[in-house]
Amino acid sequence: MADIPSHHMIYGHLTDYLTGESLVDTDDERYRQKLARLLVEEKGFAKADLEPRLRIETLFAHQFVTSKIDLVVSTGGQRVMVVRYGPGSLVTRERPAIAAARVLDQARLIPLTVVTNGEDAELLDTRSGKVLATGLDAIPSKEQAAALAAERDCSPVPEARREPELRILNAFDVEACCAGGPCALPSAKEG
Repeated sequence: MADIPSHHMIYGHLTDYLTGESLVDTDDERYRQKLARLLVEEKGFAKADLEPRLRIETLFAHQFVTSKIDLVVSTGGQRVMVVRYGPGSLVTRERPAIAAARVLDQARLIPLTVVTNGEDAELLDTRSGKVLATGLDAIPSKEQAAALAAERDCSPVPEARREPELRILNAFDVEACCAGGPCALPSAKEG
């Protein structure tokens, strides 16, 4: 184990399945790698269809927050699905994941959202927020994602809704560890 103070168990480093870069090896990162493999090896997406580790930065009430989006999935050159991983309850992950899918692209809403803890998942309609299906099998294949996205309104959220969605991300994604402070490690690609 690496000698880095953290609230995560760190096992060293691993090689990212999609990019080949070296990442800090944590239990959470192992689940993220498992999800990327699932999408490529079982769901039919190409590695090039997946954008890992995108970020949305917000600043409200003197609170700067970097929201992490684990994977953004594309078909036919269009982003169709946001995948956010987090341990624990899926219900608590739904709203910030939907907010991210609504605002990541200014020109269009990303129509599908997946929240997962690595053992279970929910597929959500980004516009309505409704759960479409549950379980890891609910994560659509490339063909299914393209068909589901084609059925949905991908027009962008109205400009008046962007700031409230960004505020939701800011409020839900603020990180505070058990010591009460931010958990960011200098120069470490953790989490």
